[in-house]
Amino acid sequence: MDEPTDIAGLFDRLWPGQAPTPLVELPQLARLCGVARVIVKDESRRPLGNFKSLGGTYAALNALARETGEPTIAALLDADRAPRALPRLICASAGNHGLAVAAAAEKAGTAARIYLYPGVSEVRVQRLADRGAELVWVAGGYDDAVEAAARAAAAGDGLLIADISERTDDPALADVMAGYDLIAEEIAHQAPALGGPPTHLFVQAGVGGLAGALAQGLRERLSPPPRIVVVEPAAARCVAAGLAAGRPVRLDGDPSSTAAMLACGQASAPALEMLLRQQALAIGVDEAQLADAVRALAEAGGPATTPSGATGLAGLMAARPGSAAAADLGLTAQSVVLLIVTEGPA
Repeated sequence: MDEPTDIAGLFDRLWPGQAPTPLVELPQLARLCGVARVIVKDESRRPLGNFKSLGGTYAALNALARETGEPTIAALLDADRAPRALPRLICASAGNHGLAVAAAAEKAGTAARIYLYPGVSEVRVQRLADRGAELVWVAGGYDDAVEAAARAAAAGDGLLIADISERTDDPALADVMAGYDLIAEEIAHQAPALGGPPTHLFVQAGVGGLAGALAQGLRERLSPPPRIVVVEPAAARCVAAGLAAGRPVRLDGDPSSTAAMLACGQASAPALEMLLRQQALAIGVDEAQLADAVRALAEAGGPATTPSGATGLAGLMAARPGSAAAADLGLTAQSVVLLIVTEGPA
């Protein structure tokens, strides 16, 4: 597996001029939440406008290199090589992962087929179409689209680039999460300039990939004892269910939420394994709390985002010192909290 520096070099080639995303301190949020400091990593500044440009693009290009026998992604993208037929890329998506896979297909000169479901916003659908992706609509929700994409890949329709798996040794999932490792590496280099390590990471989760990667990558870089708190919409607490059971479990009912990127009914096994190993905790937030977090972030001078992007903040606001949750999470007036804003406004 490539090191984060190698992955950063790849993204420099794919998107010349791209740079580490900002890590900023927001004192107004700290006062609002009753903690010493709040530090925000702004992933809305990534190419494609969200953090999934890291994992999905890297995983898709690595899968194509493996499939075609190329020794590296750089060799796959070498413009001097003779044109050759490449397999189609397939994935399910709420919009962002599919956009990353479609971007990889565009860069490599192949096709992408993205499985979507009712409820994916028109803006996200248009972004996929603009990248030349073929769109396949599936009845139901995100988990139904995941199953449809897996069936298509099993039938030989293309290479599956999923951001969820029931296998802990899935190579594509390992590559997705390796791409997310770059966020932790950037934070490690940026945080000292802000003074002292965070005590807490509040990070949102859909299937848990970002949360798992950051839990593993940042645990040794948080002030001991490190506290990793996964935040999910109340209707889609699949990571919490998995942590409680010690394995992925499928939720009953509809996991829909205004945090549409997190409306998932089952956690990814590799991510859950990482979160269990790092002793992550989990809390849920309701729809009103999600809306409040988007407004609070903007009013504090933070980046514009969606309910999905502000879900970590929603968890912090719900668990502020003095609340019932604060004691369980070790949150006090002296805490320094790291948040991830995962996407720009849809």
